Amino acid sequence: MLLTIDCGNTNTTFSIWDGGAFLATWRTSTEWQRTADQYYVWLSTLMKVRNLDVTITDVIVSSTVPRVVFNLRVLADRYFNCRPLVVGKPECRLPVAPRVDQGTAVGPDRLVNTVGAFDRHGGDLIVIDFGTATTADVVDTDGAYVGGVIAPGVNISLEAFHMAAAALPHVDVSKPDRVIGTNTVACMQSGAFWGYIGLVKEITQRIKSERGRPMTVIGTGGLASLFAQGDTLFDRVEDDLTMHGLTVIHRYNKDTT
Repeated sequence: MLLTIDCGNTNTTFSIWDGGAFLATWRTSTEWQRTADQYYVWLSTLMKVRNLDVTITDVIVSSTVPRVVFNLRVLADRYFNCRPLVVGKPECRLPVAPRVDQGTAVGPDRLVNTVGAFDRHGGDLIVIDFGTATTADVVDTDGAYVGGVIAPGVNISLEAFHMAAAALPHVDVSKPDRVIGTNTVACMQSGAFWGYIGLVKEITQRIKSERGRPMTVIGTGGLASLFAQGDTLFDRVEDDLTMHGLTVIHRYNKDTT
């Protein structure tokens, strides 16, 4: 069995892949202080709750938080007796190398999304990921990552808004009933929701124009389904795109070893 781990700035996701389907997926907050033993107690307890009596033989990790990787390596070595593949490290090969400026370090999550999206949809893609940051990643005809856009994430923007303006409350992201808000919370929710709808539409339109060809737009990340309700932003929404990409990278490395 393969354990896929996607460590983002806010949450870390663990999924168990049996070669054909994900048997279970769990999320926990990302904390670099968490030890390998704590990870194992948490994970093994959840496996028991789901009555999953499986043996983990392989581990692959994508992490945007470098300090977390050490304890995840220890987890794989101590409890699963394997050396994990870590996306972005030299020993973890990608099907197609990214084509960006020399010396540029591309976020592992963006590389994994590129691989997963290309495996499912082919090339000429724009992958919009709603995470801690809102990113737009461009996938070339052959599956190479060729650049993109990074904007502040929706929740980060709202949190900064709240911290910078003491009179404004903290609000959750949701689709408002009307564009024109009649109270402070409704106004803020409308600005966040429709503002990011506009951001995504403008970015994707300009990428398509710059590329000069038809492109398929894929939405992923926790808020993709919510923003898909507001307009025709995406051709497809993929909730498990990153985890799927990790399985593809793992298979590629196994097949080329």
